[in-house]
Amino acid sequence: MKFQKMHGLGNDFILMDEIDPLKYDLAALAIKLCDRHQGVGADGIILILPSEIADVKMRIINSDGSEANMCGNGIRCFAKYVYDNQINTSKSFTIETGAGIMIPELIVEDGKVLFVKVNMGAPHLERSQIPMTGAPGNVINETINIAGNDYKITSLLMGVPHTIVFADHLAEEDLITLGKLIEKHPSFTQGTNVNFVEVLNDHEVNVRTWERGAGRTLACGTGSCASAVAASLNDLTGKEVTVHLALGDLLIEWKDGLVYMTGSANHVFEGEIEI
Repeated sequence: MKFQKMHGLGNDFILMDEIDPLKYDLAALAIKLCDRHQGVGADGIILILPSEIADVKMRIINSDGSEANMCGNGIRCFAKYVYDNQINTSKSFTIETGAGIMIPELIVEDGKVLFVKVNMGAPHLERSQIPMTGAPGNVINETINIAGNDYKITSLLMGVPHTIVFADHLAEEDLITLGKLIEKHPSFTQGTNVNFVEVLNDHEVNVRTWERGAGRTLACGTGSCASAVAASLNDLTGKEVTVHLALGDLLIEWKDGLVYMTGSANHVFEGEIEI
């Protein structure tokens, strides 16, 4: 099977467009291919498939075999792959995802995709939509107890569940430990991604992410969107925020109720593997 390895700011994926998902155990396939010692190595696999309701369909399977409804960095890589491989040569097209129809806008210069801007839709703030147990209402600056310590969190659904913790300083080992505990906290009936956010000023933040189903990743697109929304909801920033990640930046704009994400997508290499 032919594949391409791509990444969005270090969040890396294996993309394939020749695979029939009915013929494979996709969970086992993802675990095998994403293994960084015995496989290709990635945070997940992405399948490019035909769609009956959009121009093309995206499915993403995390490195642990679980399936994600959406992935912000993944969809930018997906859009670049579709354009570069002439599956759809329009600079804007529709993508069917588990979180609904997404519409990327490709910024192209001399035939090369420089950036991809994606309308990520509206954030869902109601507790039951995240989903999270408890009384109805929004989860903004709410206290949660983790291993005997209280933390302030803001949670929302941005295609997938996200929980934001604002912190000025957090050691890497603490990020991993706390990320694991929050991801599996019983309040989140489907688990949650966890984003640790350092606010720099009213239009810049640093974000580090523990991803549900993938663990510590260098970048998270939906997490960057959720972090920007959460910062605005807590009156820490405006609605246009540059999110600084380990390998680069994303521009997040929350306007007219919708969240727009603009960032890069990069081809790493291509190859063939027996599956």
